Amino acid sequence: MASDAEAGSLVRRQRELASLYATVKSLTALGELDDVLRSIVHHAHDLIGTDFTYLSLVGPDGRLSARAAEGTVSPSFLAAAIPTSVGLGGKVLASRSPHWVRDYAASTLIEHDPAFDRLVTTEKLVALLGVPLVIRGEAVGALFAADRSERSFQADEIALLNAFADHAAVALDNARLYEESRTALRDLRVAYRKTERAQAIHEALTGVVLAGGTPGDVAQLLADQLGGGVTLLDRTSPLETDLAGAVEEARRSGRCTTSAEEDGTTLAVAAIQAGDSYLGALAWRREAAPDDVDLRTLERATHILGLLILKEQAVAEAAERVSGELLTDLMVGGPGIGPAQRARARARGIDVDRLDLVLVVESPAWSATDLSRRLHDIARDRAGLAGEHLGRATMILPGDDATPEEVHSGLRRALGGPVVVIGERAAGHDWAGAFSLASRCGAVVRALGHTDLGAMTRRYALYAMLFDADRAGELDRFLEDSIGALLDHDRRRGTDLVGTLSAYYDNRANVAATARALHVHVNTLLKRLDRASEVLGFDWRRENDLELQLGLRLHELRTT
Repeated sequence: MASDAEAGSLVRRQRELASLYATVKSLTALGELDDVLRSIVHHAHDLIGTDFTYLSLVGPDGRLSARAAEGTVSPSFLAAAIPTSVGLGGKVLASRSPHWVRDYAASTLIEHDPAFDRLVTTEKLVALLGVPLVIRGEAVGALFAADRSERSFQADEIALLNAFADHAAVALDNARLYEESRTALRDLRVAYRKTERAQAIHEALTGVVLAGGTPGDVAQLLADQLGGGVTLLDRTSPLETDLAGAVEEARRSGRCTTSAEEDGTTLAVAAIQAGDSYLGALAWRREAAPDDVDLRTLERATHILGLLILKEQAVAEAAERVSGELLTDLMVGGPGIGPAQRARARARGIDVDRLDLVLVVESPAWSATDLSRRLHDIARDRAGLAGEHLGRATMILPGDDATPEEVHSGLRRALGGPVVVIGERAAGHDWAGAFSLASRCGAVVRALGHTDLGAMTRRYALYAMLFDADRAGELDRFLEDSIGALLDHDRRRGTDLVGTLSAYYDNRANVAATARALHVHVNTLLKRLDRASEVLGFDWRRENDLELQLGLRLHELRTT
């Protein structure tokens, strides 16, 4: 018969095994990782009966840190993390087998970590047993049982804790898989909601287009759906340096570009393109950083905008072509209005009888074609006509509610650069005559060096004969009568009396200033002025010199 000690040991072993399997069964019912970790430690603490028990896992940083504990004193114990190559935990992980020490602080069989040793002192940890937590052949952590007094751990205690750790590892693995599946499901639900939202936005954008919406309507819908502010940039919009760089990068890559702004917002830019043609861009600013789905939504919106802009351009170009053709027809067919012209104009809502202001527009930075497109918008709003006539951007408007100065101001803002607008009234429907005079005055303005103004021809009409081929003979006769003698003298003698007198008048008849401008001595200048009087045959400095001044100015303009 078995002794009483053996019988007691058997009963204790049966109780421990029953408790172990009951514990394992309870662990399998848990799902959350933290709940499983706490439960493992709690049941291990009850099974082994040591002063305190804790469980450590290897983290993403490769260090071993406590994740759950029972019976500990120091709050900093759970915050500690030590390398997996030191301490009793290092031996357990390396060997994937149980290890124990009678006195941790005094043990020479382990490599000590100074930081953990200080926690051992604070916690008054003395005897320590560690068993590995092994999942699919990998030691992912360790389960520890500790006492605050020196002792040895018996084989049955080690076997019990090790068996418990094996079952706990299964529960831990299940908990991790459960957590990963929940995370994956959560991510899938988020992705599905984002996809649904993106699809809804796309359908809304399509609805805007089908309902006859404008590109501006599309941009506003995006702002309403995505949040933040959305700006539609057309291909001629002047851009700030940073924005220009983002647009260029978006054009080059064909994808959305993002950047962080100084005010904490995020800027996303997507180019609107049709093949190799750049049609504009969308600039989206929002405080919250956009995700990939939002950026793809922005990119898809540019495809819709590209089609919408191309459609608008086709309609606009057709309207511009009709407007330009009618403008040219009136120019070539006038003076007077034929029945067919009147009918075509009436079909466009234009009263031809009111069209009496002809405007010719030029800019050093814009072609006549591009300027004509800008003029077409103005003409449409004011019941006028615009187009390109004889290589110049031209517009005819009702003159009772428009002036060159007003048109210049609006174009100057729209273009962001200098532009010249010259206007002339068309008397008796003689639009061609008004166009000719306005064009010649535009040439005078260029010769004078002006690049940014709006004016009627009356400011320059006197000089316009310079560019009137039909009146070239009149100009030649006037120049011969006024300064012909000076021109002949300069040709024969190689002098420049014409240039000297022009400089004299440019410097307001100031002898000293004129001498400085010509880089000659004052006496030399006076001799030249006297010589000019001899050539002209009268003392031009004391007599009426208006004709001489006008001749010099017209000669200078013609030469320029």
